[in-house]
Amino acid sequence: MFQAINDQDNDNLNHILMTDEANFHLCGSSQNCRYWATESPHDIHQKPLHSEKVIVWCGVASFGVISPYFFEDEAGRAVTVNSARYTEMLHTFLELELQRLGVETQTLWFQQDGATAHTAKTAMRVLNDMFQARVISRRGSIEWPARLLDLSACNFFLWGYLKSKVYKKKPQTTVDLKQNIRDAVATISPTMLQ
Repeated sequence: MFQAINDQDNDNLNHILMTDEANFHLCGSSQNCRYWATESPHDIHQKPLHSEKVIVWCGVASFGVISPYFFEDEAGRAVTVNSARYTEMLHTFLELELQRLGVETQTLWFQQDGATAHTAKTAMRVLNDMFQARVISRRGSIEWPARLLDLSACNFFLWGYLKSKVYKKKPQTTVDLKQNIRDAVATISPTMLQ
């Protein structure tokens, strides 16, 4: 996949916007956890089974991080990412952020995983128009290989880095959690991205 991009131009690897979304739970956990031991543990850490969360989307490229976008309803509650919400985010957020940053989309590759919301016909139409068919995705210009999530900078760098920063400040509300995410994104330097 990356070889196909690089064959066209040796600098193309610096022109990939890798994108994904992640859940950040207010309690700091990302899934249900169980403690197994031969003895009874002395410390008990109780966390709610269904804690409040935010669903955040980001894009990472050598030129910077596209500021976080939160999938939420009018009341600020997290909502599931579906094709309509994803397509709306592309129009109302991503397109404007790229313009604000002065990014030339005609030389930029857009990478996403194969989630159904990402690869719906409406979303793919918008992406192909926006990036002139330079889309790395299932059903994209270059097929995103199945089960290769670790090739995305979001998965092998961004989410772990953000979670290590976000929970240090111990957010008490989802408003705090979102601000901590924004603050943590702001700490990512151009050197880290290179």
